[in-house]
Amino acid sequence: MAKWKTPADCRYTKSDEWVRLEDSQAVVGITDYAQDALSDIVFIELPSVGSVLKAGEPFGTVESVKAASDLNMPISGEVIAVNSALSDSPEKINADPFGEAWLIRIKPSDLSELEALMDAEAYLKYCEERG
Repeated sequence: MAKWKTPADCRYTKSDEWVRLEDSQAVVGITDYAQDALSDIVFIELPSVGSVLKAGEPFGTVESVKAASDLNMPISGEVIAVNSALSDSPEKINADPFGEAWLIRIKPSDLSELEALMDAEAYLKYCEERG
């Protein structure tokens, strides 16, 4: 069994974000590999609703007891919701990075950008190569 969860319904970036389509929206979060590498997450900074961001552009910061990392947009779009529960409980990201600890919901501007991202199998291989 794989060490990290990589749900098949998500696409993945090399900077360890995931994106999942839900109807006309896309949900974005950080991967199980990322939360495991960061260890205990203590702070998260997310964008404002209405922000329009391009793929690869930073949209926030996640800080753990070990390090701080930029969060990068997996695909371009407008932020339509932010998971405000994480402001008070950023540790939820360690417990459930693909569920209740989603970061932002966006209205995608170009779904073809998903094709440039890794599927679950490719991402898992990428994680294993990094250790």
